[in-house]
Amino acid sequence: IHCAACVWLVERALGVMNGIIWVRVNLTDKRIRICWEDGKINLSLIMQTLADLGYAAMPYQQNIAEVVQQRKNKAMLYRIGFAGFTMMNLLWISIAMYTGASGGQYHGYFQWLGFVLATPTLFYAGYPFLKNAYFGVKNRYMNMDVPISIGALATYFYSVYALLGFSTRGEVYFDTVVNFIFVILIGRYLEASSKKSALSASTSLQQLQPNIALVKTNDGEHIKPISTIEVGDIVLIKPGERIAIDGIVRLGSGEVDESLLSGESLPVGKCLGDDVFAGTLNINGSFEVEATQLSKQSALAKIVDLVENTRANKSRIVCTIDRIIPYFVWTTLGLATITFLVWSPTDFDLALLSATSVLIITCPCAFGLATPMSIAVASGTAAKRNILIKNGDALELLSKVKHIVFDKTGTLTLGLPQVDKVISQMDHNTLIGIMSAIEKHSEHSLAKAIVHYAIEHNVEQLADDFVMSPGLGVSAKVDGKRYWVGNLNYLKAPEKIEWSEQANALEQQGYTCVWCADEYTVLGFVALNDQIKIDAKTTIEKLKSMGKTVSMLSGDRTQVAQSVANQLGIDHVAAEILPNDKAQHIKSLQKQGLVLMVGDGINDAPALTQADVSIAIGSGADVSVASADVVVLKAALSPIVEAIQLSKRTQTTIKQNIAFALLYNAFMVPLAMMAMVTPLFAAIVMPISSIIVVANAARLRKNQE
Repeated sequence: IHCAACVWLVERALGVMNGIIWVRVNLTDKRIRICWEDGKINLSLIMQTLADLGYAAMPYQQNIAEVVQQRKNKAMLYRIGFAGFTMMNLLWISIAMYTGASGGQYHGYFQWLGFVLATPTLFYAGYPFLKNAYFGVKNRYMNMDVPISIGALATYFYSVYALLGFSTRGEVYFDTVVNFIFVILIGRYLEASSKKSALSASTSLQQLQPNIALVKTNDGEHIKPISTIEVGDIVLIKPGERIAIDGIVRLGSGEVDESLLSGESLPVGKCLGDDVFAGTLNINGSFEVEATQLSKQSALAKIVDLVENTRANKSRIVCTIDRIIPYFVWTTLGLATITFLVWSPTDFDLALLSATSVLIITCPCAFGLATPMSIAVASGTAAKRNILIKNGDALELLSKVKHIVFDKTGTLTLGLPQVDKVISQMDHNTLIGIMSAIEKHSEHSLAKAIVHYAIEHNVEQLADDFVMSPGLGVSAKVDGKRYWVGNLNYLKAPEKIEWSEQANALEQQGYTCVWCADEYTVLGFVALNDQIKIDAKTTIEKLKSMGKTVSMLSGDRTQVAQSVANQLGIDHVAAEILPNDKAQHIKSLQKQGLVLMVGDGINDAPALTQADVSIAIGSGADVSVASADVVVLKAALSPIVEAIQLSKRTQTTIKQNIAFALLYNAFMVPLAMMAMVTPLFAAIVMPISSIIVVANAARLRKNQE
């Protein structure tokens, strides 16, 4: 496939087949993604349908796809070389004819020699165009190769007609046919090369995955393809090697560069029991790693898959252009016909050449590439900066959001609270023992901090009969007695709380207080402090300078949330709200404009889903946060600004590309219809228009770098 018309044809032909759920064809990387119902249709039928349409398809495997592409490039270069050879020979013939050999006995000889050179050039070098045009006509669909082929064939057969003596003027245009084929081939080759260069940011991610690994077995060490490594296999990792699989260190220690996942340049120490991830670099030390995931399920594979899905998922503007393209080709044929009919009464040769120029110069490729190429480059560039954009619509909406809503814990703060104070009249270790036993099975960051504090102080207690109350706390029995751990609204104690003033003072300083009570008495509380991220304040300032309204949601008490907001300069705060209520808050803001929700993807999934576009921060190796449109791998906030800026540049680039495509056609088509453009000039300009679009999209990568 090489134009938007091809994409439309494949998606339409497969989309109507029984059992096909959805089809997505990506023009930029020439890959098709299909979802079908097993039992209603099989892959062989799908492959046969594609073959009937003229598209040879094969299941995607990176190494095989690269070999196939290399073969295609080699075949293309052969065709270019052949066309270039015949073009140079025809050039000498043309020079000879134009300088005096156009008459007498040599005139016919040179014309027949032109025929001999042009015929194999058209049907060998031009075979890809003719083949695609044939299948387009066969399937009653006009792809872009149809007008190109009509133009080339019309010029060729008219020249044959004139060569046989049926034309009154006797002019032949075999050199035009050959020059046209050569220039079109060169243009498509350069276009493909520029696409490959523009997409290098995303393809470089795939290259981080080793193809082979050294596996330890009972009968020694063996080199195996990573696709054959099973869960539980022991893989040997040497210094300087990229880790081949996700796994757990079973032997050895050292340091690993995990900037691919975390964005942090400092190496991370690894020892027995630590997790390691595919694609990360072992700086020093040797490991024996037990595989915990298949290669296709690794964190790196998920990152690559997200980037590729972004390229495959079509934004609304792409869908609109795809619907227009088929009519564009028919319009081209109509304009060429009108041009021929207008000029033919006065000059048949001029009519033919002018109509051919219209067929060649009017190309929808620039339209077809304008948006998907920009999205592909932007998503690949973002991925290199640890920002994974999961769909094209998100890339569009980020530039338009008016409200940005942050979750507090784990987003604006580090999400690593620490117990700083224990307030109680009872023995502190006893209180911590009760609270840690109850919080042990909770995934909340505050609960984990209390459990960690208990472990550090060698305090251990057991609990049972747990009752979870999301957003409030946990209840359980310790030594047969029921206790409640959580916020004040959750406690069952009836009397006035002894330490309320002390707790309020701590909360105004930014501390979070977690209380403990039995059925009759408030036993005390612990005060936890969660540090604000180092780049939070500058990020908020930049967002506000961009005209965004920034607000914060928190389940903490109002004093705690307001303290954090004051430090960061956030004017709008909603505190003491439950996870499900966050979605309602987002919904109310959407009445005033598009809303971006930023969270950690753990307890704010409803809000992330409700927002027009959402970002999950600091997910690290867990790149599959289902409810987020954008995933930031490192635990930093500055990528939010980068993502919005990239979105704005992407939308600007898309508008520039579409405007250029419109202006190109609006200017060049009338010139061709007025016989002011030759087919050769049209063949030169047409691919250049696509290359300009691709080059403009590639600027997104350079600007970001």
